[in-house]
Formats: sequence, C-alpha cells, structure tokens
Amino acid sequence: MTQQYRAYLVGENGVFRSAEAFEALSDEKALAFARQFTRQGNVEVWQLGRKIGLLKQAASGATSGRIVNPSRPS
Repeated sequence: MTQQYRAYLVGENGVFRSAEAFEALSDEKALAFARQFTRQGNVEVWQLGRKIGLLKQAASGATSGRIVNPSRPS
C-alpha cells in the first residue's frame, strides 16, 4: 500500500521554497524518488508529520544527493 509523502526544497535561509507531493511504497523508495530534487538544493522528505530525512544538494554533475540523519523506525 502506498503512503503520502512530500519533498520540500529548502532555501539557503532554511525556509521551504517549494514542495512536491507524491506516493511511495516505503520510506526508502520515497527518499530515492526525492533525490531527483537535490539538483536544486537540499530536500527534506516528510510522511505526514514524520521527517524521513534530509537529502543534501547534489554536487555539480552528480545524480543523487546524500542522506543526512534519516529517521529510524521506533
């Protein structure tokens, strides 16, 4: 069953610049989908009120950002 997620593009000042809503089967698949947005900056991935992780901006020419502090299931 898919779940609702949002990927937020984070500006230099820490304020969300834009958001993309999408569905994914798991947190891992949501993070993989959201990596495409790291070409534009850092991306926070959320599932409802739960932060899944922060993807750092991809280096020039890179195809994916790295995950920082992903949340761990309790």
